[in-house]
Amino acid sequence: MKLQATTKGSETSEVRANAIHSDAENSSADQASSHEQIRLRAYEVYLERGGFPANELDDWLQAERELERAGSPKHSD
Repeated sequence: MKLQATTKGSETSEVRANAIHSDAENSSADQASSHEQIRLRAYEVYLERGGFPANELDDWLQAERELERAGSPKHSD
């Protein structure tokens, strides 16, 4: 994405727009990766409890919590 400006700072505006676009792409890639990890872990939870339906949301939320805990930095007190 490029912004075109006719002012003195047009090069600066273009660089900022490129940086914002790049950050958005990285964030999107991180979310997709995270979503995939949650999906896979939720499926593992589903299998661990015998593969019975009706608890999909609980499986998903458990997977989110587990991955969140695993990804958060440990505090040493």
